[in-house]
Amino acid sequence: MAARTSTPALVTGVVPQVNLMPRAAIERRERAVLLRHWAWGLAAALAAVAIVSAGAFVLQTTAQVRLAVEQTRTSDLLGQVAELQPVGAKVALQSELADFRAQAMGTDVTWRRLIAEIDGTLPSGIAVTEYRLAPGGLPVADVDPTTSTGVKGLVVLSGSSPVDIVEIIRDVRSLEDVRFADGWAQSSVEDAYRFELRIEFDQTVYTGEFAPEAVE
Repeated sequence: MAARTSTPALVTGVVPQVNLMPRAAIERRERAVLLRHWAWGLAAALAAVAIVSAGAFVLQTTAQVRLAVEQTRTSDLLGQVAELQPVGAKVALQSELADFRAQAMGTDVTWRRLIAEIDGTLPSGIAVTEYRLAPGGLPVADVDPTTSTGVKGLVVLSGSSPVDIVEIIRDVRSLEDVRFADGWAQSSVEDAYRFELRIEFDQTVYTGEFAPEAVE
């Protein structure tokens, strides 16, 4: 049997291609493509920089506008404070005067009421004819006024007949605002009798009209 010889198969449907462009032209084309890519990248970078710069400019402008508004507001407030300075000075002066008055008049006493109170305990024919009384210390906050001396001194009683000074002292001591009372001396000139009475009142006898107002 004779041996077969293989023949190459014929492939159809493929068009043979041959690149006839010079190497220099291919390199120019590649460089052009690369330059376009770089150009687009540079354009994108420039666009990003422009957007960021525009945003920063807007933020800076907004901040400057806000700063100008706050500066204007601050100037207005300073102007209002300057206008209120005379009022503040008057208020401060009024407060100082009120404190001074409270200190100076804190021991204010209605002397006529005190003498009338003593007169009310005296027997018929005896009256207060002279007194040398002085107020004590200023009231202290949170201190019971009945435990502190308010007014003390000497009271002179006069009458046309002798009386029991012990009974008078006992009646005066029974007064609610009296802390101490005692006979000091007694004398007589012709038909006039004179009795000296030492006395001490507590601080409830102060009127309190000039006391500083309590702050709520």
